[in-house]
Amino acid sequence: MDVSRELIDKAAEGDMASFEAIFRAYSGYVLNVSLRVLNNKEDAQEVVQEVFLMLHGKLKGFRHDASLKTWIYRITVNMAINHYRKRRRERERAVVYDEAVHAGSSGEGEAAVEKEYKESVIQKSLDRLSEEQRVCIILRSFEGLSYEQIASSLKIDINAVRSRLKRAREKLMGIREEVMANGL
Repeated sequence: MDVSRELIDKAAEGDMASFEAIFRAYSGYVLNVSLRVLNNKEDAQEVVQEVFLMLHGKLKGFRHDASLKTWIYRITVNMAINHYRKRRRERERAVVYDEAVHAGSSGEGEAAVEKEYKESVIQKSLDRLSEEQRVCIILRSFEGLSYEQIASSLKIDINAVRSRLKRAREKLMGIREEVMANGL
């Protein structure tokens, strides 16, 4: 069932009854798509919540270029894939931790635990950046792209890249100082 443009516009303006109608119309669809990607009901239910939280915040930006169902489908697939990757990383970290613990006190196990801890701190720090800042930092620092390549791939001006990177670095420095001050 596709909902009317009027209902979408009302929901975008903050009408909760309209948003609830959209939720009722598409929540089963989102759950089914999520289940196909994740093959886990609890994870799929989490994705449903995440999708509709995002939809609530982003509905004002819906331009009616495609159907709402198509837009929701893209959001759902992307969120489900991200959720799957997150769960996979968590499982991998658990395996690394278990291997490190079982390696004993040979120093090798301690090094693995320390490496895992540092990666966790980095990920948590990156998670505190805005999406735009995080993408720019990852493309520059982890992927090694030039400012020009980042601007081209994100379809933004090079000055926007510089600005986002500057703000991201400043925020990361603040996070680093906070971590150091708390002895974490």
